[in-house]
Amino acid sequence: MAPQWLELGLREALRRDGRRALEALLNDPDWRLEEDQTRRGEKCYAARPTTVDTLFGEVTLRRNYYTDGQGGGRAPLDQGLGIVEGCTPALARLMCRAGAVEHYEAAAQSLNEYSGLAIPGRRIQRLVNRLGPQMAQWPRPGATVSAPVPPDQVFYVEGDGTGIPVRPEETQGRQGKQAGQRAKTREVKLGCVFTQTETDEEGKPVRDPESTSYVATLQPAAEFGALLRAEALRRGLALARLVVFLGDGAAWVWELARVNFPMAVFILDFFHAVEHLEWLAQALFGEQTDQTKIRCERWAKMLKEQADGLDAVLREARLALPRRGKRRQAALDQLAYFENNTDKMRYAEYLARGLFIGSGVVEAGCKTVIGQRLKQSGMFWGVTGAQNVLDIRCLLENRQFALFWEQYREPLSLRPKAA
Repeated sequence: MAPQWLELGLREALRRDGRRALEALLNDPDWRLEEDQTRRGEKCYAARPTTVDTLFGEVTLRRNYYTDGQGGGRAPLDQGLGIVEGCTPALARLMCRAGAVEHYEAAAQSLNEYSGLAIPGRRIQRLVNRLGPQMAQWPRPGATVSAPVPPDQVFYVEGDGTGIPVRPEETQGRQGKQAGQRAKTREVKLGCVFTQTETDEEGKPVRDPESTSYVATLQPAAEFGALLRAEALRRGLALARLVVFLGDGAAWVWELARVNFPMAVFILDFFHAVEHLEWLAQALFGEQTDQTKIRCERWAKMLKEQADGLDAVLREARLALPRRGKRRQAALDQLAYFENNTDKMRYAEYLARGLFIGSGVVEAGCKTVIGQRLKQSGMFWGVTGAQNVLDIRCLLENRQFALFWEQYREPLSLRPKAA
């Protein structure tokens, strides 16, 4: 017999023994629950059998089932054990994680390969949609950081957005990128919070290990702002000596920052600023010309290294303005962009203080938290289903997934059966 079949056969034998042992434990007649008694108007069906899926496979659970005669029913043992969608919490945990990491059919195949369990992809999807809303409320309201905050710690908040493909009914009445076309995507807004305590030997900031946490939603900017602020407060916003908000040039991002983080230092992502420098240079000197390349490189260096770099760039650009035509208007549009964001572009000062000037953390999060799962070829999401997957993925990225399952249900309250 080949070694792999020997191992797989042994695994299946252990699973059979595990099923028998677990079934005996779950049906122990000496266990009693506080709620396992008939209420007024109820009828009890004693030891009613039901099948439950576990890490070891399917077992039969015999528990009291109570009906109220009006279509309602309850099974206290199911609730006490945390049975959800016919699964034990241990199995539900694996299914939720698999469904959040891979598309549902791939998740089903992975579960089968890793554990020998044959769980259909559709069932994983139902479980994700059942538990996603609960995970969205985690950590529980009022849970805040308990560790002391170092006096030199800098607290960062970032926000961004990216589109995901959705079903046609989810874009009803929404304008697409092209005039007259209906939208094909919905924007997911992603926020992240992280801290910085140290700089490296060159004075460059270093993000604290495992300090990044995320929130994501398909709701409008106002709701997203409240969600991001709640996460920041949970992480210790009120204790931070310095708060920095990093974002691109989108108007909704800075309105969100103004409303929810008014005391923060606002920094426009440097790489977005450089992109606008390129557009400004192209409007002034033409596309793909040597003059455009030379000016753009020099302006980026001035913007980053000189205290008055932005003022110097704008003076040079105004001197080179065309007298008329489309290029003049394009250049004026870019000049207005820089003038409107002057207070967020003091890059030499930020670098001297050892601060980050790029929003790369949230941009990378758009790819990892959102894109890797929700932007695969052939996917078209419903808003609710997408949000449930996002909430679980954020819980995984935030290192809160295991804690959720530890506290998913209060420990089963058992006591010896009365004599």
